[in-house]
Amino acid sequence: MPHGRPRGFTLLELMVVVAIIAMATAAVSFALREDSGTRLEREALRLSAMLESARAQSLTSGLPVVWRVRPHGFEFIGLPRARAGDGPTPSEGAHQWLNADTGAQVLQPPGATSLVLGPEPLIPAQRIALGLGERRLVLATDGLGPFRVTPDAP
Repeated sequence: MPHGRPRGFTLLELMVVVAIIAMATAAVSFALREDSGTRLEREALRLSAMLESARAQSLTSGLPVVWRVRPHGFEFIGLPRARAGDGPTPSEGAHQWLNADTGAQVLQPPGATSLVLGPEPLIPAQRIALGLGERRLVLATDGLGPFRVTPDAP
């Protein structure tokens, strides 16, 4: 066995490697963090899909379905109850926002606090403003087409 410097890593070398790994992990986590615009867009797409689902259920059942804002979310009223064993419908009842700071307001029809989604195939034009922090998106339908995310225009 030769005499000389022992093999292995020093504590300082190990600490440098751990520090490099920690900095790389922090950089990746900041790069992957979503901004409020991305979160709001995901919320708008989710709500748009749920509104269209409720609208389709209203058309097929012949029952009016109402969407309204709640303090920390929204709810659908009037959806037909599922038959025994079918489980709840995807849109049924109250829902929380994906982000607790999200807010919504009905813009059209003016002065309305809720939207009627059917059962007629043609509904009045409707607009909902979604906000998260400084960001704002609008979901709108002309009454014939589906709800779409549109630019926030006055």
